[in-house]
Amino acid sequence: MKKILKREISSVILAGGQGLRMNGVDKGLVEFRGLPLVAHLISVIDSRVHKIYISANRSFDSYSTYGEVISDDLMNFQGPLAGISKALKVCSTKYLLVLPCDSPLVDSKLIDDLIIKMEQKDADICVAHDGSIMHATFALMRSNLSKSLDSFLKDGGRKMAHWYRQQNLERVDVSDRLEVLTNLNSLEDMNF
Repeated sequence: MKKILKREISSVILAGGQGLRMNGVDKGLVEFRGLPLVAHLISVIDSRVHKIYISANRSFDSYSTYGEVISDDLMNFQGPLAGISKALKVCSTKYLLVLPCDSPLVDSKLIDDLIIKMEQKDADICVAHDGSIMHATFALMRSNLSKSLDSFLKDGGRKMAHWYRQQNLERVDVSDRLEVLTNLNSLEDMNF
């Protein structure tokens, strides 16, 4: 089993949504427990990855505080795969850690579990699974998947799970600690 080193991992935080359920506010910058949502993720991943990308379509200056801002190549908010596609193109490390900007309860154990599964199984993608379904925005993948993803997108594909299943996929069971997958999707959720 080959150990994956910090210098081999970059991360992309997906923050390119329209904020429709947040009254148009940029979700990753909404405060939760005194910090912007994106800052909670940074505090967990900063010591585990070599480089951090923020996939965003606006608020570039605000996000640049947290990492290198990248913008989708596809127009009209075509979903998280567009952000991943751009990240895979600019990523210079062997692996890319993918996380959503609206999940501030992600912990170091989840990140470590994804890395360990990748070390053990040598998969293309390792993804969080709650015992019933995969949670595709919590994943570690090989950065050499860019051509495969571009082909999928060119053919009109947008569902992350569909593309993931076309790869050598491993699941990381988090059914005993579902709170790490908590998604805060509305301003009301901020009181969680």
